[in-house]
Amino acid sequence: MANSSRQNSVAAIPDDPEQSTYRFIIVAAKRARQLQSGARPFLPTTSKKPTVTAIEEVRRGLVKYYDPAPEKQTEEDAPPDSI
Repeated sequence: MANSSRQNSVAAIPDDPEQSTYRFIIVAAKRARQLQSGARPFLPTTSKKPTVTAIEEVRRGLVKYYDPAPEKQTEEDAPPDSI
């Protein structure tokens, strides 16, 4: 039965290994809050649920976001050890 519910889902989390599922959910949640606060959707939609609209917008890449996670530092970029 789990398989049939997955097929019926309107907007699924992308299976792209390069994109973090956690990041996808956080971005979609923030976008849903924007929609609830009165922001206009990027897509024409028949859904009255901001969560469904937000998930679809993020899945299609219409929502831009900034990832503040720092890149891995090399030994040259690392700050000197304090004494």
